[in-house]
Amino acid sequence: MSGNVSGTSGAVGAGVAGEGGVPADGAGVGLGQVRRLWHLLEPLHAVLYYAPEAFEEAAALGYGTEERWPSYFPYRAAPLGAVGGRRVASAFYSFSPRMVGEHIGSAWRTASPEQMLAARERAVDRAYRAILGDRVDSPELAEAAVSARRAAEAADTAGRQLAAANAELPWPEAPHLQLWQAATILREHRGDGHLAALLVEDLDPVESLVSFAAIGAASVERFESRGWSPREWAAARDRLAARGLVDEDGIATEAGRELRQRVEDHTDRLAAAPWRSLGPDAVSRLADLLGEFWVAVLGSGLLPSETTLGIGKV
Repeated sequence: MSGNVSGTSGAVGAGVAGEGGVPADGAGVGLGQVRRLWHLLEPLHAVLYYAPEAFEEAAALGYGTEERWPSYFPYRAAPLGAVGGRRVASAFYSFSPRMVGEHIGSAWRTASPEQMLAARERAVDRAYRAILGDRVDSPELAEAAVSARRAAEAADTAGRQLAAANAELPWPEAPHLQLWQAATILREHRGDGHLAALLVEDLDPVESLVSFAAIGAASVERFESRGWSPREWAAARDRLAARGLVDEDGIATEAGRELRQRVEDHTDRLAAAPWRSLGPDAVSRLADLLGEFWVAVLGSGLLPSETTLGIGKV
């Protein structure tokens, strides 16, 4: 895949929608900063799912690499252990359980979670070296890794199964690998909180995608990659229409947009604590440090031009 994460340049450089830079609970770290750090860290984490080095490591273990899903599911689920499709579908939420089951059903017969954890560390090491070059050994990256790790270690993982599973893993020694692990813990911490926000608004897995597509976060075709059938998608749209959240064409109504804004704002609030532990100056400094690495990852052309996360659009 080519291109970069659509729209993120403006969002990272100029702030984000929602509650912007208004300090939360007097802590001095605004929710706009919280979302900005997500925008910066998400591509650094996502390298694992798109880099050729990651596909090579997966292929060496016996996984198919004709598409990204055969390695995506075991790479991301490995910290949970050799769990089944139902638990992975619960943790990943917006994927069709049928799709998850198809991949996880055989994943741990191909390689153990421990083998996948070792493979993903090798993959990230190789990918970061290919993308960042000499910058993997730079003092700026080392400083960013220290700050990101501090935030990750401050994250409360209660009720957050993916964040907790990743936080339980030993820290690698190399700064660039520490940065990736911190980014992973923090993005899963945010993601776990996002699921709580969806549940509060009574959005089931497929409704979460339909309602997000309805506000233009990404194309319907992009969301279809999560494995839901046309019938399941249409049924979810009908349920949302009955609640007054989308119109007959599947476009969000004012009520639907307000609901999605509540979800995103609630997600930011739930993701804020690790960043508040650093304080506003350290958060701003980390954002400045991450900028060049973010640019390098997006400039590599590895990441898709549009994702289901809505980065830069929410």
